[in-house]
Parts: sequence; C-alpha cells; structure tokens
Amino acid sequence: MKEQFKKFLNEEQDPKAIEKITSKLSDLLMKNEEVGYIAVQKKPAITVFPDSIVLTNKRIIICEPRNLGLSMNFTDYTWDNIAATFVKENILGSEFSFNTNTDLAISIDYIPKIQARKIYTYAKEQLDLLKNPATAETPLAETVTVTEPESDFDEDEIEEIEAEEVTSFAEIMPATTPYESYEPIQQTQQPSSGDRKLSELSKEELFDKLQNYKRLLDNGLILQGEYDTYKKEILSYM
Repeated sequence: MKEQFKKFLNEEQDPKAIEKITSKLSDLLMKNEEVGYIAVQKKPAITVFPDSIVLTNKRIIICEPRNLGLSMNFTDYTWDNIAATFVKENILGSEFSFNTNTDLAISIDYIPKIQARKIYTYAKEQLDLLKNPATAETPLAETVTVTEPESDFDEDEIEEIEAEEVTSFAEIMPATTPYESYEPIQQTQQPSSGDRKLSELSKEELFDKLQNYKRLLDNGLILQGEYDTYKKEILSYM
C-alpha cells in the first residue's frame, strides 16, 4: 500500500504525514475507489501533525490528526454532494475550499501552491465527469468522428492513426514546436481563419482536445508541464 502512495511525494508533501494516512486509507477505500491525489498542509512554523486532503474518484476525505498523532479524524464528502470548489493563493501557501449542496463551506489553508492547483484541477475534472457521465464513456474514435465533421481527415485515416504506433512528431503534428501546433490554447495568439476559439467549442469538443493532449503526453511528445497548462485552459471552458 505504501508503494502506491510514493507517487504523491513529488510536490513537497510531508512523507511522515503521507505514511500516517497510508495504513488508514487501506481500510477506508470502497470497492473500485482509487486515490487521485493527496495534499498535505504546510504551515510557516513547524507543523508536527498537519491536516491532509485525499481526493479519490468517489469523494474528498479530510484527514485531521488528533491526540498527538495517535488517532485521526476522517470526514468525507461525496462528489455528488459538492457544489463547487475554490483555490485562493496567498503569500504563504494556498487555501483550498469547497461548498456542499447544503450550503456547508469547508476549507483548509496553508496548502503548498502546486498541491492546491493539483487538487483543484482534479476536483474540477471529477465534478465535470459527474455532470457529463456520457462524455467520459464515449470511445475516443467515435468522439473524433462525431464532434469534428469538418476535419480534413476521413474516418479511415483517423482509425489508421490511432491503430499505428507513434514513432515521431511528423506522424501526428507539423514540423513546428508544440506551442505553434496548438494555437487555440494560446489566447494571446490570433487564430487563423479556419480555427475556432475554445470558447466556441462544445463540451464534447473540449473533452476531445483534452484526450488528444493526453495521448501526446503518454507518447512523450509533450512535457507534463505543457499538458497541465493545456488541461487547465481547456477545463476553464468546460
């Protein structure tokens, strides 16, 4: 179980705090529930027992150590009970908060900024999937064919690109940098006459673009930071 959570120790998370909640989570996770991200509080002064936020594909879990770390309180909120999430960046860390459908406001401060951005993005993705479950279940090939009828590629060409292993940039992108190839992401650049702005695309078309960027990341064609920038920009219109 501990090996599973080592991937969350790359954004200044306190290893001791992660270790404390690891053994607890093994008993708390439901069937088919997976942890998406863990954020750990980091106050300016030494925080011996910081609070943590665990985001899974089913809920948000607030972990609060008690009795000098000998026990821990867990409070969870399922995604269908969450109305909205917010992030406020301060001089010292950020504050992550969310409202429930019963007008309950929950917040936790002194979250490192990069962790706060990660949990905010993950939360927004889960809320969007909850509102549009059919979009997440639609196969990628069908989405490309249905939502982009004006594409210059016919259906056979699209299926051929998906079936073949990508070996170079030239197979899927022009011989330019990633930023030049995806001008719609750069709001400061003027789109060509044939392009459409992100604000003009439907949620299905935006989801399709996000999937295409994920495919580029998986094949090593763009960096993680570039993918995060594209994803954040697209999600702001969904």
